Amino acid sequence: MEYKERKRSLFFGLPLSFTTYTITENKINIKKGLLRREEDDTLLYKVQDVKLVRGIWERIFKMGTVICYSSDITDAKLMITHIKNSSEIKEFILQTSEAERRRMRAIHTVGLDAPGEAEYGNQEDWQ
Repeated sequence: MEYKERKRSLFFGLPLSFTTYTITENKINIKKGLLRREEDDTLLYKVQDVKLVRGIWERIFKMGTVICYSSDITDAKLMITHIKNSSEIKEFILQTSEAERRRMRAIHTVGLDAPGEAEYGNQEDWQ
């Protein structure tokens, strides 16, 4: 399954932007720009949490912003802004990312409060 959406203007929900979002079962692809094109990918197994935000204007024009929190170095907070079918896309990302983590046998350890160097000191001090 694949979703293709364009970033829309906040008023009237018209696709006046040069930003496109492609969400597949493996990755999220964002292409931005007209003269200077920028393309960014995030693998879905790295997505750890998904949030849907809808302001008053987004609710009026049946849009939403999907925020993906990932362990990707370049995109820890990935925003898919002002898109149609936002709740359907949010659920797709959430369920597909979980399935991809199982398939890749990857676990995420962010937020598990693993002790760092500050608690144990440097390894040279252990000897």
